[in-house]
Amino acid sequence: MRILIANVNTTKTMTETIRAQAAAYASPGTEVLGLTPDVGPESVEGNFESYLAAVAVMDAVVRYDGPYDAVIQAGYGEHGREGLQELLDVPVVDITEAAAQVAMLVGRSYSVVTTLDRAVPQIEDRLLLAGLADRCASVRASGLAVLELEADPGRAVDAIVEQAVKAVTEDRAEVICLGCGGMAGLDQKVAAATGVPVVDGVAAAVVLAESLVRLGLSTSKVRTYAAPRPKSVIGWPLGGRRH
Repeated sequence: MRILIANVNTTKTMTETIRAQAAAYASPGTEVLGLTPDVGPESVEGNFESYLAAVAVMDAVVRYDGPYDAVIQAGYGEHGREGLQELLDVPVVDITEAAAQVAMLVGRSYSVVTTLDRAVPQIEDRLLLAGLADRCASVRASGLAVLELEADPGRAVDAIVEQAVKAVTEDRAEVICLGCGGMAGLDQKVAAATGVPVVDGVAAAVVLAESLVRLGLSTSKVRTYAAPRPKSVIGWPLGGRRH
């Protein structure tokens, strides 16, 4: 089995961190390949950058010419998952939704700890759209920018743990979701500090993607995610392609 995991930003070191985390949780025989968009922001923090990244990710996946069995969109609260589902015949898993779905299997309520406060409404909207908001106790911001997660891992852990503890003690969350692809690999440290299950969206997504492939299931094409109607797409990116 081969799974593509697409970083939503153009920082290649972050792509590798995300890919390595996914590979660590993949089953033997599953190959995980990381994709980095050719265009877009170095980090995604806001709606403008998210929409830009969505197009860049779709372009990167469409241009990938090797075989693959599933695609993971590795951006928390980001746009674009629905577009990928229209374009592809293989399962598409978003790490935001994967984390919440797994969290609800191991606790009554969950909280998300993310990066900057400006990301909170975007994540709340994604969870609401996906039908996953009812059991979300809170979405908390660590105050760190995405690139700071790589630049100062020690500070990142401290800031995430601080908000995770508050989510458990003040918001009554029973599970914590790590709300950024760049937080991949921090789950065990946060779990040790909080005493509750901690879900890494990257790890959850790769396991769910594998499960869908093994079950022989993919996106329904009857209605909502039917393939785009054939027409010319003019300009950058996806230029000149017909779908």
